[in-house]
Amino acid sequence: MNTVLAAEAGSTTARNLTITLFLVFVAITLAITVWASRQTKTATDFYAGGRSFSGFQNGMAIGGDYMSAASFLGIAGIIALYGYDGFLYSIGFLVAWLVALLLVAELLRNSGRYTMADVLAFRMRQRPVRTAAAVSTITVSIFYLLAQMVGAGALVALLLGIKPGTTFLGMDADTAKVATIIMVGALMIIYVTVGGMKGTTYVQIVKAFLLMGGALVMTLLVLAKYKFNLSSLLGDAASASGKGAAFLEPGLRYGVETPGDALKTFYSKMDLLSLGIALVLGTAGLPHILIRFYTVPTARAARKSVLWAIGIIGAFYLLTLALGFGAAAIVGGQAITEQDKAGNTAAPQLAEALGVDFLGGNLGGATLLAIIAAVAFATILAVVAGLTLASSSSLAHDFYANVVKKGEASERQEVNVARISALVIGAVSIVLSIFAQNLNVAFLVALAFAVAASGNLPAILYSLFWKRFNTSGAVWAIYGGLLSAVLLVFFSPVVSGAPTAMFPDHDWQWFPLSNPGIISIPFGFLCGWLGTILSKESDEEKYAELEVRSLTGAGAH
Repeated sequence: MNTVLAAEAGSTTARNLTITLFLVFVAITLAITVWASRQTKTATDFYAGGRSFSGFQNGMAIGGDYMSAASFLGIAGIIALYGYDGFLYSIGFLVAWLVALLLVAELLRNSGRYTMADVLAFRMRQRPVRTAAAVSTITVSIFYLLAQMVGAGALVALLLGIKPGTTFLGMDADTAKVATIIMVGALMIIYVTVGGMKGTTYVQIVKAFLLMGGALVMTLLVLAKYKFNLSSLLGDAASASGKGAAFLEPGLRYGVETPGDALKTFYSKMDLLSLGIALVLGTAGLPHILIRFYTVPTARAARKSVLWAIGIIGAFYLLTLALGFGAAAIVGGQAITEQDKAGNTAAPQLAEALGVDFLGGNLGGATLLAIIAAVAFATILAVVAGLTLASSSSLAHDFYANVVKKGEASERQEVNVARISALVIGAVSIVLSIFAQNLNVAFLVALAFAVAASGNLPAILYSLFWKRFNTSGAVWAIYGGLLSAVLLVFFSPVVSGAPTAMFPDHDWQWFPLSNPGIISIPFGFLCGWLGTILSKESDEEKYAELEVRSLTGAGAH
């Protein structure tokens, strides 16, 4: 009886502590946002933070933008459930940064002003290219936003101690998740509409420090528990996972060998390849990452910020290994899936277990869980703000100012439209997130990467490196890659026909792979090539000007 009362007291303390910490973080970030709103006077301030950030500050903000709920909650969860196969996400997300650094970071910074479309439209006809870029940016951002909101819903259910069959303030687990998704959506809209890029950047810098600190403390506690013996940690993880030695070998989730069914085995291996291609090529096409390169004053600062970001992100993804295997060893696969089928709560559950071990009793567990959960919330809020800013900027700057108003909109009108766009995009994301709650958040982000690499990357690379490329090629590349990726996802097991699908009770799937990258990315490049070849339009002088600008920064705003 006493044990039960103590447990209940511990969970109540955890709940109160977490809610307090979360409210403190929200108050701090809202204060930053209000302060930033007073510094935001022009369109350059709203979109690019006045280009006033140093390489280190921007590197921290890029890290903050990139290390999303998918990284912290999703990757830890997928490693905890699938071992070696989950580790592929850590490697894929990290390697992707090198592609962004080598191919696009500096060239984009030198060539553009506020959005990806500034580079694409430089040597093309403005209206069709900017319209296509705005559609693509919004689509990718919404896929990415889904992942963050789903992570938020899963996290709150854990924090409030809501499992199937229990309630909080009269809400069951499902209602609480929906309420959380709506709350996170409302907060992100406030950050963007009030603070613009300055507010969002400072929120991301604060969040990057918190996340790195939280992940480092948990990693050290996991290693200390096993006396820094990795072999015994991996051994315990394998036995507690319920999968035995297979947990430490490839083939639990991807590349699964199905005896007697060669086709199913082939599809599983193709899914692995498709995921790898999407992860490695996706970062260089992510709109909310690309606009970060415009917030620094020089090309040198852009290079420096990416190097800082690689250091921060590289260290973080190494830490996710300890978090994932630590969660498998200490919490156990069964306890993780009981709380959340997709494993999205593995890291906070690990924090609670470590708190009980090192800080003593339920109060210790509650304290560490509250701290890590507040960090995870900070992560979600910062990333959704960055995504919403990218998509609302594209709608206002590319579509409204340059397509609807043909370049004659005032800065004030443009910023107002960006704020209204943030509201609409936030509302759409909230509604879609409510249907995507069964999916692992790292997996959802991999879909966003596939869509970005299919539509945006071919257009960006062709534009920067192919003299013959023209308007028709850019429009074909963006729409061809984007439509093929979205259609294949819609007809894949992600949306229907599987127990973990968005609509598990329906079945219209015919595409066998979970990630469309292996088909949609080459198709995007093919569409770009075909559109260019079939059109006679060519402007070699403009290409020469873009080449000089992208390589030297001459004429950059």
